Amino acid sequence: MKVTGTGSRSMMFAHGFGCDQQMWDAVAPSFEQDFRVILFDYVGAGRSDLSAYDSSKYSSLNGYADDVVEIGRTLGFHGAVFVGHSVSAMIGALASLKAPEMFSELVMVGPSARYLDDDSYHGGFSRAQIDELLEFLAENHLGWSAAMGPAIMGNPDRPELGERLTSSFCHTDPKIAREFARVTFLSDNRDDLPAIKARTLVLQCREDIIAPSTVGEYVHSRIPGSTYVLLDATGHCPNLSAPEEVTAAIRAFV
Repeated sequence: MKVTGTGSRSMMFAHGFGCDQQMWDAVAPSFEQDFRVILFDYVGAGRSDLSAYDSSKYSSLNGYADDVVEIGRTLGFHGAVFVGHSVSAMIGALASLKAPEMFSELVMVGPSARYLDDDSYHGGFSRAQIDELLEFLAENHLGWSAAMGPAIMGNPDRPELGERLTSSFCHTDPKIAREFARVTFLSDNRDDLPAIKARTLVLQCREDIIAPSTVGEYVHSRIPGSTYVLLDATGHCPNLSAPEEVTAAIRAFV
């Protein structure tokens, strides 16, 4: 965990699947003059203690949300801002429901409450597609990373971005990555959204193959009073591909 900044309020940045706290390097420093900024790695990611990983605890997003709440209580969060990318958007939502006083604002970057299509709900993936994706990851971690990194990142005219995401995927522990991917892609948090009390900003990218615009619009429609911003950024990781735009949108909201 890394704590910087001089502000009286806290702003916590949480990374997505297969990533670590360095994914916020181009965004988080911009808030250090006004906030106490907290960066951290989930257990199993980055420089975390891999021996602390517990398959049972992290068999649902609640295990990760419990860790967020534990960090918040340790640092005395009250009325803090949680900024979560991808799966962390739902982890932050769950944390805010577990400890409502902890976060007054949620910023969801590329959120999805459910990746699977379900009757009239369009999550972006069929069950067969998710099963194929998980099987590929289980059979060939490095091959999956090399194929999915550039695809998830988008922005083919800037291949260095896809290479960075691929490198991040490759450095994750294969077993933990496999289990986190399963939890991520099979979770269903749709019923949690209407209970969110924190002011919420939904940041949606264009041409996002992981969380298409209909998914972001759904999240926005289900969270009372939420704000929706469609970024000009493309791909699933605007914190890497368009950090200035993400920073400006967060600053305008908080």
